[in-house]
Amino acid sequence: MKFGKRIKEQIQESLPEWRDKFLRYKELKNLISSPSLTESIFVGLLNAEMEKFNAFFVEQEEDFIIHHKELQYRIKRLAEKCGDNDDETFREEIGEMRKDTVNFHGEMVLLVNYSNINYTGLAKILKKYDKRRGGALRSPFIQKVLHQPFFKTDLVSRLAREWETTMDAVFPMSNREAERGYERSAVASSAAAGEGIFRNTVAALVTMREMRRGSSTYSAFSLPPVNLSDPDLVLRPIHISSPIPIPYS
Repeated sequence: MKFGKRIKEQIQESLPEWRDKFLRYKELKNLISSPSLTESIFVGLLNAEMEKFNAFFVEQEEDFIIHHKELQYRIKRLAEKCGDNDDETFREEIGEMRKDTVNFHGEMVLLVNYSNINYTGLAKILKKYDKRRGGALRSPFIQKVLHQPFFKTDLVSRLAREWETTMDAVFPMSNREAERGYERSAVASSAAAGEGIFRNTVAALVTMREMRRGSSTYSAFSLPPVNLSDPDLVLRPIHISSPIPIPYS
């Protein structure tokens, strides 16, 4: 799939409030052919895009840190109430906690994908510029990109791993049960547009796999190949013991 189509699909599959935060790939691609475009104007446009990415990424990262603490507090409170685990209200709270935790993890996966796809878009648009204009912008500009906040996903990836561990510990189910539930959720989410964040996350994981798989076109400017079993890039089945006894019907 051509990158222009991929980023368009990814924007459509993203959360509505994120859609104007992605790289304006098609506009920049069309501008490259304009005779009035100078290198300084082009660099200025790319810098403006990076500022947009950074502002959005940092804002999301800060929100994640706050949300991380809030969810930890809620789980602690649920653990304190575990003696009332037959109460219907407790069951409802567990269901809400499970949903909010999965959604939070999903948003973090989406942000990692946001970083990946915008970096890839910049690398590709710079390659097109150099090819058509006979320039040499890509290498120095990408070196600058590597130091931008939106490119540094270590904190978000670490939080995602922490919450996968938390989900494993707090919301247990058998391996078979988890696999069946995950498969049903993935199928249902893919079939029904707009039904929660899970569908968006599945689409992001597929995009990351396609963009980062090893191929004959891999270069120094490509993101490293990814295996979707990597702990910071998957929604894994939940299957170990829990400090909170979760009641099941």
